[in-house]
Order: sequence, then C-alpha cells, then structure tokens
Amino acid sequence: MAKKNKKQTTHSEVEPEPNANNGDSDDYSHNKKKFKKKKKNNKIPTVTIAVPASIIDNVPTLELATRLAGQIARAATIFRINEVVVFDTKGNPDEGYLVNNSSEDESGAAFLMRILQYLETPQYLRKALFPMHNSLRFVGLLPPVDAPHHLRKHEWGPYREGVTIKERDSNSGATLVDVGLVKPVIVDQTLEPGRRVTVAMGANRNLDSDVPRQVVSSSKPREEGAYWGYQVRYAHNMTSIFKDCTYKGGYDFIIGTSEHGQIIKSSNLEIPSFRHLLIAFGGLAGLEESIEEDDNLKGKNAHDVFNLYLNTCPHQGSRTIRTEEAIFISLQYFQEPISRSLQG
Repeated sequence: MAKKNKKQTTHSEVEPEPNANNGDSDDYSHNKKKFKKKKKNNKIPTVTIAVPASIIDNVPTLELATRLAGQIARAATIFRINEVVVFDTKGNPDEGYLVNNSSEDESGAAFLMRILQYLETPQYLRKALFPMHNSLRFVGLLPPVDAPHHLRKHEWGPYREGVTIKERDSNSGATLVDVGLVKPVIVDQTLEPGRRVTVAMGANRNLDSDVPRQVVSSSKPREEGAYWGYQVRYAHNMTSIFKDCTYKGGYDFIIGTSEHGQIIKSSNLEIPSFRHLLIAFGGLAGLEESIEEDDNLKGKNAHDVFNLYLNTCPHQGSRTIRTEEAIFISLQYFQEPISRSLQG
C-alpha cells in the first residue's frame, strides 16, 4: 500500500533497551537462570511491542486497514506502551526505510507506521506535521487514542506537546510554539519551524507573559510518572528488531507470543526486573515464519530466539486469533506480571 527508504522514528527520543520456553508446564527455571535480576536504577523501564507489517498487506481495503491500525494504536495507548516496532519479514537491509509523503501507494509497513504516528500525535498538531496523504483518507473514522498528552484547548497541564511556527515573537524575536492553546507560547530556544517539541508550561498561566517556557526532553513527563505516548520504529526483519534497538544497552528481556508457546498462568508468570522489555507478535503464520524468513535466524527454534515464548490465550475457541486481537489479549495477560516485576 510504498517505497522503502531510510529508518524513521517518531518525535520521542526517550533513552530507549529483551525471553522463551517450551511445553505446557509452569516450569521454566532454566530461563530464569539466564537472567539474574538487575539492580534497580533511576531509569524508567519501558515496554515495546513488535508488530508484523504483513497484517496490513493481507487486508483487502484501505478502510479496513485503517481500522486495524487504529486498534493497534488504541491497544498501545491503553496499555501504556512506550515503543511500537513495525517489522517486515522480507525487507532489504540495504534500503532502510522512510515513510514517503509523496507516494500514494505505500507498503504495509509505511502505511501502518503513518497511521500509528498520526494517532499518537495530539489532534492540534496533526495539520502541521502530517501533509495530506491517501493513506490518511479514513482516519476520521477512528476513535481517538485520547492519551494524556492529547490535551484540550481549555486544559492546563505541566507539559504540552507543541510545534514550532515560522512567526517570531514581535518583541524579542524568540521562537513561538503552538501548544494547542488560544495563542502560541514563547520558548527558551531558537528552533527551526515545523519541529515537534515538549514544552514545560510552568506555573504562569498568562499567555501574554514575555517569560519564556522551557523546551524539555520528551522523556521528562515519563520521568515524573505520566504516560506520554509511544515511539514508532521500523525493522526490516526480526534481527533488526533487536539489533537496531534505539535504547542504550538494547532490550534486556524479550518475549514471543504464539499458540505454540508455553502455557503459564498470568498469576504464575515471573518476569525478571528489566529496563527495556520487548513483546513480539506474529502475523498470519506466526513468529515462526518471521524467524525462518530471516537469514540470521534461519533454522533456529523460536524458543531459542526469545527469553520466553508464551501462549497467552490457551484453549482458544476460534482456530485463529488475529494479531490485533492477540495484542489486546496478551497485553492484558502481561499487566500483572509486569507490575510485579516493576514493584519487586
């Protein structure tokens, strides 16, 4: 549904860092031995999900593909996911990847990334950051993700997402940022127009004040306990998901999900303390096909690729669980184990 160019992520440059077993028992001690619990640090742990682009390629219409992408965006937001990796199974590592604004017919990966990025962006910034594109034709049908950083015009928060504009402050010549309020605010940096930034609004609610607001890292609200949306990253194959991780140190705990995975009750699942957790989902033929298509992993057993390889919905009534359904089911399944890991 486009052409591949260079790797792109969303605005958030949060300091980005991945486990599997076989059988139907709750005994997975050999995995736990491989990963000793790490000392806690002051870094906020992150959770990433990896989603195959092939789920878009197999949808017959643009409207249905848009709705599918919207379900993934909703799931990522509801369960406070920090990063969504969209991966191909047959990508060319020499080409890299870029969402192409000039192409009206883009690949499933480009399409999924575009919709995910669009929905993560606060509504008041979308016109400035997203040129008109055929892939966005049906986004108006989607329910908003309504993330905490999608503030309304009448709402005040300690931080707001904004976009720098061409106009300068008439008195000081300082950079102005549209943060979705009745008028733009002045910030303490000189920035080029069209850039998305996170602005610390401070205690002064007077928008006519000449006191500049501070541009901060997009990770700052997270450090104070707020959920602040997700990043989006492209991976040309399974190996790229792990190898090209943007978090320092990579993912330190990796979970694969499959109907062929080990069955462990959510209440019995123990996830070691982590900095950056990755949960991977497969397409129509599951993660096994993605592994087989990757020359770096070819011939490997899925249980050896991941630290945990789990069936999060055993005894299913339908012969198939769609990926967008599996994401909701699995992220709910992982809520309690992740919470225990973070509190332990």
